[in-house]
Amino acid sequence: MADYPCKELNGRTPLEVANHPNMDEIARRGSVGLLETIPEGMYPGTDIAHLSILGYDPKKYYPGRAALEAADLNIKLPKDSLIFRCNLVYVDHNKLIDYSAGHISDQEAKELINHLVKALSDVPIEIYHCSSYRSILILKGKLNLEIQCYPPHDYVGSNIEDIMPKPKVKDAEDVVKCIRSIMLRSLNVLRSHPINKRRISRGLKPANMVWLWGVGSIRKLPSFYKVHGIKGAIISATNLIRGIGRLIGMSIIDVPGITGYYDTNYAGKAEYAIKALANHDLVLVHVEAPDEAGHEGNIEEKIRAIENIDKEIIGRILNNTENVGVVVLTDHYTPVSLRRHVAHPVPYAIYGMDGVKADRFTEKDIKKVSSKILKATNLINTIISRKPL
Repeated sequence: MADYPCKELNGRTPLEVANHPNMDEIARRGSVGLLETIPEGMYPGTDIAHLSILGYDPKKYYPGRAALEAADLNIKLPKDSLIFRCNLVYVDHNKLIDYSAGHISDQEAKELINHLVKALSDVPIEIYHCSSYRSILILKGKLNLEIQCYPPHDYVGSNIEDIMPKPKVKDAEDVVKCIRSIMLRSLNVLRSHPINKRRISRGLKPANMVWLWGVGSIRKLPSFYKVHGIKGAIISATNLIRGIGRLIGMSIIDVPGITGYYDTNYAGKAEYAIKALANHDLVLVHVEAPDEAGHEGNIEEKIRAIENIDKEIIGRILNNTENVGVVVLTDHYTPVSLRRHVAHPVPYAIYGMDGVKADRFTEKDIKKVSSKILKATNLINTIISRKPL
């Protein structure tokens, strides 16, 4: 949700413009502050931020983005292999135009991925479709993580040659040569597929290339219960967040109609979170919509998403529970002006805890009253202790 002041909003942020009385109530009656979700020197990714929020030092435990998503799909990683996030993207005149191929549908994406796997039968890979433009690619017989990959959502408009994977060390050169070949071959395989021809005829963006990034390998993490002594659950539409939950033994709550996009079932997330509190101590409810709006540079949808979260999720939880603490936070900045993640300390507010208060839940209001920055890895213990910050 966090953002920079926007000239289109007369120098205000989406959080300042949006109507979110429930977040503001928490800021006025709880404890507010700034949270460091991204350790210094690490990429400001959703995965990095959520590991921190859940009390796990990413510098010690981070297994790579693709490994976390694979964990949610229960993919067994073969020995001596690498795992990548595999996006269907739209490229035109060697420029990355859209990181999601216009948020291509599940069915279209599955058919394109199946076609690509058959066309690349000479390469030792497996591809598992996740949702929409998202898939997981396993490269067998390779093991070198010293590769520089570029998240496509951070480089829209860039020349693809400038942001193709690069080796960090000489030993990684063969791996990089292989994955670059896969990516470039996919351009020839996908561009003439009937699905893409139909999408173009309907004025939609084609999915004419796969983009590999988020390299990793699966590893075991200590359980959430053993680390914190409480039972936790996660509600999210994204494989990435669900995968973190699975690796640390949290319950994954399936909610009908959640999508990871603007059309997600906000009310359903609240209703299932309330039910989950009957046998869990903590429920993390993740909403992707404001981040997607940031990546698309869509101010109106970002404001709408914030308002939906406030009314349909936070409002429902506050109005239908008793003796429940509620923490509102943003995992990282995704400014609509930049359309990528930024590693600034983010605002948070804790309902049911004494401490510094703010008039509204906005970047400006919270910075005005609190300069102290809490490391996100300490957030869970702060909640459990219920001590003033």
